[in-house]
Amino acid sequence: MYLPRWGRLGCDGIDLLSGIFLAIMSTTNLMSASDDELDVGRNKISQVDLDRVLDLHDAFLKRRSGGVRASLKLRDLSYLDLSGRDLSEADLSGCKMFGCSLRGTKFTNANLFAADLRSAIMERAEFRRADLRGACLRGARMNDSIFIEADLRGGVMLRPGKDGVLKQLAAGDGVGAELGAASAQRADMSRAKMSNAFILQTDLTDAVLCNVRFIRADLSNSNLTGATLEGADLTEANLTGATLQGTVLSKACMMYTNLTDANLIGAILDSVDLSMADMTNASVVQRLGDLDSSLREIVSAHIEWVGSAGHAGRRADLSKQDLTGADLSGLKLSASNLSYSVLKGVDLSKICLVMADLSFADLRDANLSNADLRGINLYRATLTGAQLVGARLGPVEISGTSVTNWPSNLESARLNRANLNGADLRGVRLARGDLSHADLRDADLRKAILEDATMTNADPRGAKLEGAHLRGVIGYEDD
Repeated sequence: MYLPRWGRLGCDGIDLLSGIFLAIMSTTNLMSASDDELDVGRNKISQVDLDRVLDLHDAFLKRRSGGVRASLKLRDLSYLDLSGRDLSEADLSGCKMFGCSLRGTKFTNANLFAADLRSAIMERAEFRRADLRGACLRGARMNDSIFIEADLRGGVMLRPGKDGVLKQLAAGDGVGAELGAASAQRADMSRAKMSNAFILQTDLTDAVLCNVRFIRADLSNSNLTGATLEGADLTEANLTGATLQGTVLSKACMMYTNLTDANLIGAILDSVDLSMADMTNASVVQRLGDLDSSLREIVSAHIEWVGSAGHAGRRADLSKQDLTGADLSGLKLSASNLSYSVLKGVDLSKICLVMADLSFADLRDANLSNADLRGINLYRATLTGAQLVGARLGPVEISGTSVTNWPSNLESARLNRANLNGADLRGVRLARGDLSHADLRDADLRKAILEDATMTNADPRGAKLEGAHLRGVIGYEDD
């Protein structure tokens, strides 16, 4: 049951000082600032002068004689290029960096309080432990960036305008950092503080958000597909209309979380209590009433459908179903639909799933030993700890069509700690897949597409990798 309690303390306690400060501001003649007013007190700096400051800061970081810590407080750096620079420990509070190029820039322990980073290009930038309170990152491109332990809570910087009236300098509203309409795919924000942050319509696909404090944060209509929020605190957070397909929410705190119209199909919710969350119109997996009886009927009709080339019977559709506890070993379910299904720990040994759709399926600890999975779709499926010893995941040879080989699709799939000993993975599409700690001994990965996959601590002894695409693979060393 959902029981909102306005003004209630969150799990980590409410930020009382911020609340008092905001209350005081509401009694002053504080006006909403226009774009021109946002530049009150900001001095424009040229690229040449900026480069000089950055060179001195670099000397400061390296403890060289003559080095000076960069102080760019209240400066206007809009559209300037800081790519690849190290601004660790720099003071950029109140700085306007609209549209700046920050690719690969390092801001470790930097002060970016109330900074304006709208539309900045900050891919692969590093903000470890940076102070981003009250910062505005609306429309910024933050893909593959690091925000570990960064502070993105509320904060406001006030400056007197030309008329002497106090005006808010930042582009946000100060209640929390704003990341609206930003792109933060694969960003690592582990342990960041994001209470009250505005993250509306933001792309957080595959982002790492472990143990992040999202208390009262607004994540409405954001895309969290494949993101990891294990241990995150989402107390009173607004996730209305959010996409959480394949999202890991294990051990997350979701007290009074608003999940109205959210899509939770394919989400992993181990040890999550949703009893006090608002689940109005939320999409979740369903459980078949009489599992054994229903499965027999579905499989029988599917076999007839396959045997008649679709003229009789019907295709098995077990999508969005919780099949935990079922025994599917040895069944013939080629071309069936099991997308978004929950098959955690299920026995699927020797099953035939040729060209079946298991995208976004939860197959953790499932037994797929010696299964025929040729041409299968396991896009974004979770197979953590799954047994795939001797499984066949090579391509399907199709005659009489323009496509002669139909490869298996495991792009962005989670195969960490999976046992793929002796598996046939020829030509498999595994781009951006997670194979960390996987057993790949004697596996056949010839011509497999492994670009940007993670193979940290995987065991590839005896694996065949001739012709495999290994560009951008993390954790693999070619001996």
